Amino acid sequence: MSQVNRIAGSSKRINRNRTLTFSFNGKEYKGFEGDTVASALLANGVDVVGRSFKYSRPRGIITSDSQEPNAIFQIGSTQATTIPNPRATQTDLYQGLTASSTNGWPNVDFDLMGTVGKLGGSMMPPGFYYKTFMFPQSLWMSYEHLIRKGAGLGASPQQSDPDSYDKMHHHCDVMIVGGGPAGLAAALSAAQTGARVIISDEQNEFGGSLLCSTQQIDGQLPSQWVEKTVAQLSDMDNVMLLPRSTVFGYYDHNLVGINERRTDHLGEHQLQSTRQRVHKVRAKQVILATGAHERPLVYGNNDVPGCMLANAVSTYINRYDVVPGKQLVLMTTNDNAYKTAIDWHQAGRKVVAIVDTRSTSNGDLVNKVKKLGIDIIFGHGVIEVKGSKRVKGVDVAPINASNHSVTGPAKHIVCDTVASSGGWSPVIHLSSHTGSRPVWNEDIAGFVPGDTVQKQHSCGGLEGVYALSKVISDGFTTGAVAAEAAGKGDGHYVGNSPTTSDPQEDASMALFHIPHSKKTSRAPKQFVDYQNDVTAAGIELANREGFESIEHVKRYTALGFGTDQGKLGNINGMAITAKSLGKTIPETGTTIFRPMYTPTTFGALAGADVKHLFDPARFSAMHKWHLEQGAEFEDVGQWKRPWYFPQPGETMQQSLERECLATRNSVGILDASTLGKIDIQGKDAREFLNRVYTNPWSKLGVGKCRYGVMCKEDGMVFDDGVTVCLDDNRFIMTTTTGGAAGVLQWLELWHQTEWPELEVYFSTVTDHWSTMTISGPNSRKVLEKICDIDVSNDSFKYMDWRAATVAGVKARIFRISFTGELSFEINVQANYGMHAWKAVMAAGEEFNITPYGTETMHILRAEKGFIIVGQDTDGSVTPQDLDMDWVVGKKKDFSFIGKRSWTRFDNKRDDRKQMVGLKPKDPTFVLPEGAQIVFEKNQSIPMKMVGHVTSSYYSACMGYSFALAVVKGGISRKGESVFLPLSDGTTVEAEICSPVFYDPKGDRQNV
Repeated sequence: MSQVNRIAGSSKRINRNRTLTFSFNGKEYKGFEGDTVASALLANGVDVVGRSFKYSRPRGIITSDSQEPNAIFQIGSTQATTIPNPRATQTDLYQGLTASSTNGWPNVDFDLMGTVGKLGGSMMPPGFYYKTFMFPQSLWMSYEHLIRKGAGLGASPQQSDPDSYDKMHHHCDVMIVGGGPAGLAAALSAAQTGARVIISDEQNEFGGSLLCSTQQIDGQLPSQWVEKTVAQLSDMDNVMLLPRSTVFGYYDHNLVGINERRTDHLGEHQLQSTRQRVHKVRAKQVILATGAHERPLVYGNNDVPGCMLANAVSTYINRYDVVPGKQLVLMTTNDNAYKTAIDWHQAGRKVVAIVDTRSTSNGDLVNKVKKLGIDIIFGHGVIEVKGSKRVKGVDVAPINASNHSVTGPAKHIVCDTVASSGGWSPVIHLSSHTGSRPVWNEDIAGFVPGDTVQKQHSCGGLEGVYALSKVISDGFTTGAVAAEAAGKGDGHYVGNSPTTSDPQEDASMALFHIPHSKKTSRAPKQFVDYQNDVTAAGIELANREGFESIEHVKRYTALGFGTDQGKLGNINGMAITAKSLGKTIPETGTTIFRPMYTPTTFGALAGADVKHLFDPARFSAMHKWHLEQGAEFEDVGQWKRPWYFPQPGETMQQSLERECLATRNSVGILDASTLGKIDIQGKDAREFLNRVYTNPWSKLGVGKCRYGVMCKEDGMVFDDGVTVCLDDNRFIMTTTTGGAAGVLQWLELWHQTEWPELEVYFSTVTDHWSTMTISGPNSRKVLEKICDIDVSNDSFKYMDWRAATVAGVKARIFRISFTGELSFEINVQANYGMHAWKAVMAAGEEFNITPYGTETMHILRAEKGFIIVGQDTDGSVTPQDLDMDWVVGKKKDFSFIGKRSWTRFDNKRDDRKQMVGLKPKDPTFVLPEGAQIVFEKNQSIPMKMVGHVTSSYYSACMGYSFALAVVKGGISRKGESVFLPLSDGTTVEAEICSPVFYDPKGDRQNV
């Protein structure tokens, strides 16, 4: 198909020497390098690009930027490379691009759902789904299936993404968002002070509105000033330029998130580079130069293809040499839109009429239009568009904007394009991301950024400054001020500002909704949110039904819920709500915009953190040795821990029994490197430990260790471990392997938010140390062979630690035990872990030292009644439930986390689930972990469950099976029998007993 709407213009933004072929909805078209998909489709005369969400009405391209609600496509030729919902207005054309509409069946030109929309549209007002699908309740599953099938736009890829993504972190003095005239001026001004500057813009090149402007700067085309300024910035080492880079979020402490589209414009799956990159920028000062979006007017049938924004029409003409029609009617409330009529006329097409809602205007652009002989109709509005798949004409009538009425008969005008302009809305989205509430500015009939706690500046269109000379001047001034705030320069721009002559413009009219000769509810549909089919009548209906808060109106009508997030229609929706409720727009207020500014791919957010890098496996320094010994592994958090060490011909149970007996009778060795280790330092370290642990730490001496328990605010056990005192102001806290990250986060949370006055610092050192635990009667003999200190019981008591040299390596040795046996925990710098491990194994060879894994560790600790947090606890267990009141400090000066919750009635009940031991009546039967417990065997179903098994094993040392469990009131029920109904229909009997089965006095660990 020929490019029927492409004119022989002079735009340098497209390369006519390189023709690109692409397909849309199965048809092949041609465009040029530099086109967007939208400009190429308009050049080829494609009118209908999609269907609306609710009514399935034909929709065409409306805008030329990120506001676009209709041209939302599925782009990509395979299930691996397909991308749902990019905007055609921001998608660069490339050779072989494949695009299709996201809805419309069997196609967008003939959509069967469109018939439903025509016939049943009146039965689908706002909230109809709330009212329609409530009854009968039994049919909800059927309703839900249909609703879900109709929901959403586009289709997710069905195959793995072949592209790669990455992230970068930056620090700078000044971050500038927006590369239009204000942003470029600010960048140049700030950079000339020596400040480190980053400037980003979502378009494929810098320039913003100047890329489609004809207003001269220094007597030249504005594009020439842009090229000169960009060249200056490119030559500066302290400036980073990021075109094709959308700032999707502005976060606390001046953190800016940017998505750079690095190869999207080159085609599918480019191997030479990452497809997209997320830049995380922490800036001393941020300048928002995001400009303003033109606002459409709301009028009857304003969604018919051919209805566009006035500035979008000018953009397609001046930037892409595309005139999207033949006969134009322009409706405006301001002088600025007259540029569109001039551009259309100079492109050789007919401007049928300009319909100005104001009574008159004598601005420079208006007078220029008059000299061109173009008909201007003042005091009128386009009240209705005629046409279905393309504009055929409009009805124009005199209006009284003050009382929202039509004052005379309508006149029909034949045309094929309607451009409208209701003024400009500053792009306040990013300024809203940090919680700043926008403020209404009556002078520009728009919201501008409000007060903020961020180190933020704004300039240009974002502040309602629209005259080009003032925009550039504002940019230069703001750049210098921001640089000074960042410690560079004196706050004054020393360069020369370019000269430009701004046309004199008369005042615009604050009008949003064009009246119709019929009531709004009876008039043809007047769309506010094009993507979600939200109409003026729908908003007024929501107000009548009691939804008066603009946030409630938004949610009830779905206003601003689409992929444009209200960029195009929200201000109009607020104005219509204000009018309906008899309020002003400031009284009505605005919704608050949140990240993302525009949709951002999951791939970009994930970056390189995918597959094995998403959840990386962690290995101890001795992992290679474990592999060589044939260890079986289990995942504990991210760590690969040896589970058990089978010898040839052994079953798992046989391996466990061998490992347990060897440890109890001689000596075993465990790789405990994975336990979390947090280095805690500061003069208030002891006080902090007192507050986060249940037991006291004020008097723990240097060289001593202590077991501690942490609880959450609700009093439930959160983590446990041994903490050692290195000196008065320094401790090493150990945590459970899987809980290390959570504990560190917990400590930081309480320090930063509740007790910032405490001088204490936390560093994770888990990976810095290799830890090997030797346990058993002969463990001291093994250690004596490779250690340079006295490890006798008199010199090295239980719960002491010592600095020593082990196998020639500096080490810390903790005399602590998780097995109940004489044990020593040897900690060496991780690089020496394998060396130390082999030395211990060699020293223990005469004692038949046996490596054991986590499963044997579980058996040995369970024999002693030692808990494992997360297995024997589940977030609903207090220390008292575990019969561990001994670990609760009674005389602390300051309270500790969880203490107050223990006074709650529910936490003091006698029938809470409490930790006990269980002995099955059949000593060979191992109770299933998780098995439910009942008091009465012959209950009818459903039985009253009173607890469950948390840990269960067979003990080779004791010769019988045993278990740990939580049972209601279990501590006072020792000696009683309970029953465990199993899934196979059998019931097992067990006796409640003490959870300490082995060496209850602890003699073996104290020898």
